[in-house]
Amino acid sequence: MSTPKTYYFIGIGGIGMSGLAQLLHSRGARVSGYDKTSSPLTDTLVNLGIEVVFDEQLEALPPAAQGSDVEVIYTPAVPASHPQLQYFQQQGFSVRKRAVFLNDLVQASRCLAVAGTHGKTTTTSILTHMLVRADQEFTAYLGGVMQGYDTNLIDRGSVYSVAEADEYDRSFLQLHPEMAVITALDPDHLDIYKTPEAMEDSFRQFASQVKSQLIVREGLPFDGIHYGFSPEAEYRISNIRVEDAGYRFDLWEGETLVPQVFFNLMGRHNLLNALGAYTLARQLDLPREALLAALADFPGVYRRMNVYSNNNRFLIDDYAHHPEEVRAVLQTVEEHFSGQHKTVVFQPHLFSRTQDFMDEFAAVLSAFDRVILLDIYPAREEPIEGVTSAALLHKITQTDKHLVAKQDLCAAIQSKTTDVLALLGAGDIGLEVKGIQKAWLKTENHEE
Repeated sequence: MSTPKTYYFIGIGGIGMSGLAQLLHSRGARVSGYDKTSSPLTDTLVNLGIEVVFDEQLEALPPAAQGSDVEVIYTPAVPASHPQLQYFQQQGFSVRKRAVFLNDLVQASRCLAVAGTHGKTTTTSILTHMLVRADQEFTAYLGGVMQGYDTNLIDRGSVYSVAEADEYDRSFLQLHPEMAVITALDPDHLDIYKTPEAMEDSFRQFASQVKSQLIVREGLPFDGIHYGFSPEAEYRISNIRVEDAGYRFDLWEGETLVPQVFFNLMGRHNLLNALGAYTLARQLDLPREALLAALADFPGVYRRMNVYSNNNRFLIDDYAHHPEEVRAVLQTVEEHFSGQHKTVVFQPHLFSRTQDFMDEFAAVLSAFDRVILLDIYPAREEPIEGVTSAALLHKITQTDKHLVAKQDLCAAIQSKTTDVLALLGAGDIGLEVKGIQKAWLKTENHEE
């Protein structure tokens, strides 16, 4: 596609938006943008030479965004009342949501997408690492920062595009990929969909838009190539053994056995993510040896089951923000750290999600030996009456439970002993990891 000279991103600090901004900047476009607050992602953009403003008023628009040739990209998390967004819309500029623009970008390539209410970022990142290992030409737009690569954008060519198909705001319906994986279908984003049935209908529409091959986790109500743990799945894993910080297992492609495969990440949910990526990669006829090598040395994704340790203490940092994701972390620590005392620190994400799944959150959090709650991270939302972390704390049946202010978190952690500390949530809780490493683990490095 022809590339306009100048772009302005409203919400440029978002994980998906920042990747697009980096891509356009690297290809010679003039890129600038707005975000509500500074962050490590906006710092990265600024260091690349991209101007970022943190004032939503029109007077704050950088000079590069004041010409007549500006193309505006915005995230659906930005409210319709945003002054800059309203200005560009009212003045007749080209204004598109990120999902629409992403679809335009991937049109000229073979698009490989990953959809699902959990596991998108990890599955997409594993697939990306496989394509690197197989020496393919591709661009990957990731919903997280890959360890080892230290970026959320991998630009190695244009034969393939790898993208997360995000169900929020029905964004994924803009995509018509050649192949896609669907990883999970647990209800979420009910502020958008209202009912689980409406969300499933949207996924069904997405599945119908896949041009060539749909890959589906077993148990989901879609036709395609199924992957999982059961003998009925075309691609399946069996004979699983915990080994170091990952697993050794047997992998089946139909009737073909691939024995003694190693995957370098904890969590059986991540085994499924790896298998989904592997299944798609095999449909591309990529060499098995390269894919197995990628599984063995997958470097991980920041805030996706990151494990840091020192003196027999283990800190787990994970983006889990849905009850099923918290349950996956719980199952992982029970499997890998059996018999050890486990504390969870949880920052609820969104008032609406906390309201929708209050009982489910309470049940899974109660299964830890100690629970520490932070206040709800509001993101794009206004408070909902009666929906608070205190209300969630009241429902938790574990008696060793505490509600603390974020500034008091390190002190609360150090006040009692524990062996395993799981730091969970999709808000700004990840910014606390380095401080906890220093105070609780007595280390400042990020080694597993």
